[in-house]
Amino acid sequence: MEVILLERVEKLGQMGDIVNVKPGYARNFLLPREKALRATEENKKRFDEQRAQLEADNLKLRQEADAVAKKMEGLSVILIRQAGEAGHLYGSVVARDIANEVTEAGFTISRSQVQLAAPIKTLGLFDVIISLHPEVAVTVSANVARSADEAAIQVETGKAVTGGEDEDEETVELEEVFEEGVAAEAAEDLAGDDASPIEDEAADEAADEAGEDETAE
Repeated sequence: MEVILLERVEKLGQMGDIVNVKPGYARNFLLPREKALRATEENKKRFDEQRAQLEADNLKLRQEADAVAKKMEGLSVILIRQAGEAGHLYGSVVARDIANEVTEAGFTISRSQVQLAAPIKTLGLFDVIISLHPEVAVTVSANVARSADEAAIQVETGKAVTGGEDEDEETVELEEVFEEGVAAEAAEDLAGDDASPIEDEAADEAADEAGEDETAE
């Protein structure tokens, strides 16, 4: 589908560019968020007539975003979470969590402005990009810690505060299952027999074979 971009869209183009995109991307993202118009002859004419005003509006918004970005430079937000000894979170930090903390710090943003490729699942300091405008972004620090005191230590050392170097596989598995809300059942399974189902099956097969050999003799 051909669309006219009404603002800069990363990896796609600048305002006024006519580009081909997948219909789903246009219908679900570009058009409803008013980032583009269908490239019909009527819309092309309409855009040309309004282009000067659109560019002026965009310039004003970009200048406002630049001003906010300067104020946000060096911003660090603290997110207190429960975690295991090696720093694996019981849960995860997502874009909404960071948006809430940045807003609490005095800069109103939405979760869609937080560019987080994947949820944060460990303690530590993380650089997170906040998009204030299609042409303006700022990086803030997300300090994920178990307490305010540990958050302060992480800032001083630049490293996550953990209680141990490594965790065994069972502990890591329990933390992941806890995140899914079924930690109790997993704990019972992990506390069971040391042998795995595969090992049990192999033992049974070996016993059967031994029995067959004795019968043959």
